[in-house]
Amino acid sequence: MRILLMSLLAIALASCASIRKLDAANDVHALLISIRDNDQAAFDAHVDRSALKREIERRLRAEGAKDERLGALAAILAPGLAELAGETLVQPSVFRAVAEHYGYTPQTKIPGPLAISQALKPLPDGRMCATKSKSGPCLLYFTQGVDDRWRLSGFEGQVKDFEVRV
Repeated sequence: MRILLMSLLAIALASCASIRKLDAANDVHALLISIRDNDQAAFDAHVDRSALKREIERRLRAEGAKDERLGALAAILAPGLAELAGETLVQPSVFRAVAEHYGYTPQTKIPGPLAISQALKPLPDGRMCATKSKSGPCLLYFTQGVDDRWRLSGFEGQVKDFEVRV
């Protein structure tokens, strides 16, 4: 009887995780559509701009702290640079340019929520991370807001890897 109860509990927990993943996948899908269609309003609804700005600022400070000569300057400039980057780089057109760099064009079929859910991993802190492959590392992070919408809130990669071409 105990084994049966434990098995049922495990199945119930697994299905809750799957429902959360599918819920998040619907919002990730909507974000991808907004990027493809250059839909600023839909994009803004699926991006946590302040969380991304904090992430950029944290990374700028960390990079600056690696060099004693630049640490204080980075600490002073990081908030303003993060604000500027958050406003200018966190745009659907920038994300589309990055996607095109990786071979995704406006003609590329965007996978449906069910397929996207397979690339999402629930994290212990409640966020979801998107991976390139099922067992791959986290690339993008999504956080569920008070309105139950999942928003892009973080990313992996080094600050030095970000490149803006004019």
